[in-house]
Amino acid sequence: MKGNLIIISSPSGGGKGTLIKELRDMLPDLGYSCSHTTRPKRFGEEEGREYFFISEEEFKRRIDAGDFLEYAIVHGNYYGTSLAESRKVFNTGKDLVVEVDVQGALQIMEKLPDDSISVFILPPSFEVLRARLTSRATEDMEELKTRLKNSFDEVMQYSRFDYVVINEDLASAARQLASIVVGERNRTNRQASAIQGILDSFDASRHLF
Repeated sequence: MKGNLIIISSPSGGGKGTLIKELRDMLPDLGYSCSHTTRPKRFGEEEGREYFFISEEEFKRRIDAGDFLEYAIVHGNYYGTSLAESRKVFNTGKDLVVEVDVQGALQIMEKLPDDSISVFILPPSFEVLRARLTSRATEDMEELKTRLKNSFDEVMQYSRFDYVVINEDLASAARQLASIVVGERNRTNRQASAIQGILDSFDASRHLF
């Protein structure tokens, strides 16, 4: 049985990356698909952990080869989710978490409307989002302005997602995110095999009464 495909998205600075790290600590059996990007590596980031960092030329070659489940140009850089990487984890039966920008999330949701669970991470206010982006000091002033400007349209996409988690308190938001993942695992149609085994045991014992 395939796992659930869990799409987690937010405006830049919404905290999706930090929340996913907390989520994976809470649910270590989660699979995770690391995206590709053409943006420069930031201080403290590692190849294959935050992203696979590749050139624009290589990214375009992979687009032509059909290597991406989704891709988009965000804030002037390419971002994409590898189809092969996703399948590798997804087909093990593990739940697969995909961290993706809002454009990419909508692409996946349109391609896989019945096979994905989407969660939008919403900052508690624009002021908090701006403070988070400013304090991390990873963008120059022009890029910061671009990300803040784009956030107005991005937050309005929240209603297209299955769930919304308001990321005001990290611990609380992480618990909410974990509860969504566990709740989806407990859907009736996700437990068909286990349920059938239990029903079979009842059926086999019916003659006792």
